[in-house]
Amino acid sequence: MTKYIFVTGGVTSSLGKGIISASLAKLLQARGYRVTIQKFDPYINIDPGTLNPYEHGECFVTEDGAETDLDLGHYERFLNVPTSQANNITTGRIYQNVISKERKGEYLGKTVQVVPHITDEIKRNMRILGESGEYDIVITELGGTVGDIESLPFIEAVRQFKWEEGSSNAIVIHLTLVPYLAAAGELKTKPTQHSVKALLEYGIQPDILVCRTEHHLSADLRKKIALFCNVNINAVIESMDASTIYDVPLLMLKEQLDKTVLSKLKLPTKNDPDMESWKDFLGRLKNPTAEVKIGLIGKYVELPDAYKSIIESFVHAGSKNECKVRVEYIHSEGIFPDNVKEKLGHLQGVLVAPGFGSRGIEGKIDAIKYVRENNVPFFGICLGMQCAVIEFGRNVLGLKDAHTTEIEENSANPVINMMEEQKKVTNKGGTMRLGSYPCDIKKGTKAYSIYGKSHINERHRHRYEFNNAYLKQYEDAGMTASGINPQTNLVEIVELKNHPFFVGGQFHPELKSTVANPHPLFVKFVAAAMEFAKKKTN
Repeated sequence: MTKYIFVTGGVTSSLGKGIISASLAKLLQARGYRVTIQKFDPYINIDPGTLNPYEHGECFVTEDGAETDLDLGHYERFLNVPTSQANNITTGRIYQNVISKERKGEYLGKTVQVVPHITDEIKRNMRILGESGEYDIVITELGGTVGDIESLPFIEAVRQFKWEEGSSNAIVIHLTLVPYLAAAGELKTKPTQHSVKALLEYGIQPDILVCRTEHHLSADLRKKIALFCNVNINAVIESMDASTIYDVPLLMLKEQLDKTVLSKLKLPTKNDPDMESWKDFLGRLKNPTAEVKIGLIGKYVELPDAYKSIIESFVHAGSKNECKVRVEYIHSEGIFPDNVKEKLGHLQGVLVAPGFGSRGIEGKIDAIKYVRENNVPFFGICLGMQCAVIEFGRNVLGLKDAHTTEIEENSANPVINMMEEQKKVTNKGGTMRLGSYPCDIKKGTKAYSIYGKSHINERHRHRYEFNNAYLKQYEDAGMTASGINPQTNLVEIVELKNHPFFVGGQFHPELKSTVANPHPLFVKFVAAAMEFAKKKTN
């Protein structure tokens, strides 16, 4: 029988429910359990696909093409197991499903209400992964904080679920804050007490408290929290601020969170968790033998979460190369031909990030011209790859008005064009080319040396593609289409022949990089930056 763990948050948002959920899942997985994590978000959007990155950070895309919350990226990076549409549910999707059923007459004339119809639909989605038979434990993270109006149906659904399944089959972990008041010189437990009290008012007694704190919790403080919040003292878990999110599983292991959870669920502890490869990754991450500075050029750089998967991919690739990757965020709107050397001249590599729309696109093109002409390692992702194609068309092929029809609809040289199947699409949400697609790689190319194989699958999120009418012209001039989709002939990877590292991918490799399997494109890009730095020094 599948067991269920619910992770709620109190006091404030951004305490790290996703990281705690992923860390617990990693420890349970390391003990031999089959674990997955799902995220329930209280906003009314069907999914985050139409949200501006400034609103919600990056949109993470799964293998099956679901546009999801960025926390699913953490789940995959920690567990090395793909997620799916079933792993991220929003209030919007819940209501959409219920209203769709009502329109079909499935409620037999009943008045459709939050209780029981909305809460029943929430519980149905909570059980989907558990009923698949693939998992021993399902961890469900509830977005927002206890007390938020929009979270109430989810909290009520958890209360009902816990009552239906029984206390040993469904438990609640409540993540809360124990702030340090410098003026008083002490940690304060009252916010935690109030947060638990709010949860109790909704009928839920948390089984475990995870307390985010800047300072260690003394035995007396743990006892006080346990007494006032009605939990066992060993169920008060300290979660100290860490230098990296990848420290958190080992911190939770030290706090015996996994043992406490298994005890509550009446599951055997099995073997001690095998975390040796994780410790090895951390050892290389924290003891680099080299350092490179790589510029990330985008238009959402004020919010690093907009590029979360890219940043974490650099962490994985840096560890693999025993190299500290310092990412410098550079706003593409601030790059011009007369300052590009000043902006990029000190870097050992440049990544041009994905995005949509015209804002900052000329800065990306100017940056690519500089790195192409100066042999600086370059990596372009999605729009970054398309900008490389535009730059090459303008400055090498002499197509001065080369552009993408996303920006210049009536361009005389649309080297990037809207995909044929996208031309009839009118709805914005969930209609792009999404999810995993195959790619055939040509032998003898840089891409083949990076992947070491001819057939790969990568995840996509786009509407525009390389215009194959220009393909021969580009290849004759030295830009090779080294990766092609076998069904549609879509150009997936471009590279330059006479350049140490100049690679652009139409897909999003950052979405598949994990601690256990750093993405080869990032690994080789970092290695190329290290080589460039060495040559520059010599």
